[in-house]
Amino acid sequence: MRNLSSSKLLCTILLFCVATAIASPAQFTTLYSFCPQGRCPDGAEPDAPLVQATDGNFYGTTRLGGTQSSGSFGTVFKITPSGALTTLHSFDITDGDYPRAGLVQATDGNFYGTTYIGGNNQGGTVFKITAGGTLTTLYRFCSHLPGCADGLEPVAGLVQGADGNLYGTTNGGGAYGYGTVFKINLSGALTTLHSFDNSEFPYAGLVQGADGNLYGTTSGGGAYGYGTVFKITPSGMLTTLYSFCPAGFPCADGADPFAGLVQATDGNFYGTTFFGGTGGACSTGCGTIFAITAGGTLTTVHSFDITDGSGPDAPLVQATDGNLYGTTPSGGAYGPGTVFRLVPTSFHNHGADVCS
Repeated sequence: MRNLSSSKLLCTILLFCVATAIASPAQFTTLYSFCPQGRCPDGAEPDAPLVQATDGNFYGTTRLGGTQSSGSFGTVFKITPSGALTTLHSFDITDGDYPRAGLVQATDGNFYGTTYIGGNNQGGTVFKITAGGTLTTLYRFCSHLPGCADGLEPVAGLVQGADGNLYGTTNGGGAYGYGTVFKINLSGALTTLHSFDNSEFPYAGLVQGADGNLYGTTSGGGAYGYGTVFKITPSGMLTTLYSFCPAGFPCADGADPFAGLVQATDGNFYGTTFFGGTGGACSTGCGTIFAITAGGTLTTVHSFDITDGSGPDAPLVQATDGNLYGTTPSGGAYGPGTVFRLVPTSFHNHGADVCS
């Protein structure tokens, strides 16, 4: 039998390696399971995404659990890439309760976040925490009683602007009771930039665009009552860029955006709506993915139709391959949700939905 030539042998080895790589299953590791003891002193029900800090560790929040004997008010934790978890802080209601958002590491190296309720006035808080676990409550909402004119119940996390300040939203309160946009510096001085006045309720956080302005969504309100996309300057001048459902129910362009926006490398902002769209499988529409320019021109990029997902309520992320990725909490081939990919340039080139 003749020996294989060196080139054929190399080709055989490469093909074997490729076949092995394709056949290898994805490696999944549970790094930590919360609540190995009663009362969950380490935390329970982490709702929000993690942030990887400059020290290489991950930091996050749990909305319940902790070591307080008076109740289960949530925690801040650190976890190493190998899975060693440290509970940095257990909330005690006076310094916050029920943190539903993740953290942001600011330029000073500290982490900043919000709690949905708690604080002395029970309207929620903004807090700072060091990597070592020293927590400072920077601001307690609902301090200007009556009416919580400064805001109430921040659901979303914060974003640090190019000016060094932190920006966020509250889902209630304000001058009219329908939520606010606020600015807070790293020392805790808060300014209410805008009070929504038309049942708008900003549920999601903000993103700062390349133009320096901040962009966000409201889950309701607007000209037709089904939510908006807005732009606000760091000084507080708000412009409603788009009001969903101008043609009336069932809202072919989408309705009720609960998630925030991401600015893609093409310069457009992308987001999702929980209802609406042209997918006929849901009585109220299964939701959409949309793109919107900084000037307010909106394109419905994809309408969900249950088989590919339903009710997207989380923001999208753009990966290094240029594509956008996201999730739906329901729908799909088996019902309990999907993970999807969207090619962001597809609607420019073809004017058609592309969602795989």
